[in-house]
Amino acid sequence: MATPLTSTAGNADAGRRIVADRQVGLCLLCHSAPMPEVRFQGDLGSDLAGAGSRWSEGQLRRRLVDPASFNPQTIMPAYYRTEGLSRVGAAWRDKTVLDAQQIEDVVAYLRTLRAAP
Repeated sequence: MATPLTSTAGNADAGRRIVADRQVGLCLLCHSAPMPEVRFQGDLGSDLAGAGSRWSEGQLRRRLVDPASFNPQTIMPAYYRTEGLSRVGAAWRDKTVLDAQQIEDVVAYLRTLRAAP
């Protein structure tokens, strides 16, 4: 998904806050990231360290928007999709987990995570 979801560039600092926030992104429930100040990081998903080296901006965006397009058996939620989902609570139907700008912010943050030289 090469095309950004918004005309406003992502903000890496805002994206980092979303990734770290257990009430918004919930990313660290399953993933670990180079955030030593955040305790109890997950190990079900891939380590986010080096994500910006492993995947392009478009690949990162697509993984957030529709992770099942990469792995139909994934347990990762679709953060910016409302159709074709199952087991969605009534309060969350027709709502995305993150809005378009939040997706772009998370992508911007993940792009900063480069493998060590």
